[in-house]
Amino acid sequence: MQRKYALLGGKLGHTLSPPIHQRLFELKGREFEYTLIESEPEQLEGKKGELSVLAGYNVTIPHKQSVIEFMDRLDASAKRYGAVNCVDNKGGVSVGYNTDCDGFLRSIKSSGGQLDGSVLLLGAGGVGRMMAIEACLAGGRLTMAVLESFMAQTQKVREDILALVPDADVRIVAIDNIPNEHFDTMINATPVGMYPKCDECAVPDQVIANADFVFDAIYNPKETLLIQKAKALGKKAVGGMAMLVWQAVSAHEIWDGDSYTDQQVQAIIEEMYEKVERDFK
Repeated sequence: MQRKYALLGGKLGHTLSPPIHQRLFELKGREFEYTLIESEPEQLEGKKGELSVLAGYNVTIPHKQSVIEFMDRLDASAKRYGAVNCVDNKGGVSVGYNTDCDGFLRSIKSSGGQLDGSVLLLGAGGVGRMMAIEACLAGGRLTMAVLESFMAQTQKVREDILALVPDADVRIVAIDNIPNEHFDTMINATPVGMYPKCDECAVPDQVIANADFVFDAIYNPKETLLIQKAKALGKKAVGGMAMLVWQAVSAHEIWDGDSYTDQQVQAIIEEMYEKVERDFK
């Protein structure tokens, strides 16, 4: 019987999950089905039966927290972030994982970045919180740059970090008052520069010039203004599609024990960028 997988989320009109996962299945000769399950929060309980018969599924906004109640067990990654984006159903047991952190770490590593030096993080909400924690777990000296209105929220992130890594070197600054100093890595976890506002950049040129490596979580457009400026300054820079594809790769490792080469993953990343340019404008 053909195994079935799916993405659970709210409005999924522009998701890239089906083509990414289908390509990963094709590379291993697996004729599995990957579908979409849209659900409003108040409808989620009614989807439990439909989800339980899948071989596995991914989870996106707004269900990453609420789906936890469907799990029989949580992996350490899901426990750490209180969020599930990948579920494995084997033998009637549902195990929740968070592969967003894997996608982030592997996209940084595969592109030559580092988290164990000085790290400047722009924004610390949502995915930024995960990036902040992972940077400190890797031994990075972290500077979180946020809007004044997010200072209190970011202080809570700092407390969460120190609970996990008591000796973490972490500070908070205003995004319009970033110290004029060198950073090994700069990460943009804000939506600034995302389509259709592609002419915006989260920080001035001098801040970009102070960073050796730039990672932007945005994947539409392929090259944000931040990425363009970094490359023009001779910096290594990578966009968010790598993170999206690598977290999907982690799901296939969990579901089927499959593995993929860096070259195979890079080819899918480029293919998905082409799809964004063609279909999402």
